[in-house]
Amino acid sequence: MYSEKVMDHFANPRNVGELENANGIGQVGNPKCGDVMKIYMYIKDGVIQDVRFKTYGCGAAIATSSISTELVKGKTIEEALDISNRAVTEALDGLPREKLHCSVLAEEGIRSAIADYYRRQGIDPEPIMGCALNCAECH
Repeated sequence: MYSEKVMDHFANPRNVGELENANGIGQVGNPKCGDVMKIYMYIKDGVIQDVRFKTYGCGAAIATSSISTELVKGKTIEEALDISNRAVTEALDGLPREKLHCSVLAEEGIRSAIADYYRRQGIDPEPIMGCALNCAECH
């Protein structure tokens, strides 16, 4: 059902916890399934220097959160914004169809933290990202 990579990232998640010096924090969730991801980033000179996450949810949600932190660490903001839910799924060697929403959660978490970073810099993220990721205001 789950790949070895999914099981590894679930059993041994990377980059777990809060990041005290975070200058970009995103929180996303799916109230229907109950998964919630909070991601903390420290961005300097346009590069994601450090990243941590806290996720409440199923094993797939934890695994996608964990792999997404590995995918963005050391990347530029632009490179991180190009990471799709498909890339998250592929990095884990696949997910069951009923768990694909977890990869969307990871993609949205990355984008939400970057949007928060832009806001903290006094920059409106919507013209850059196409969405300000203020989901409570939008939905």
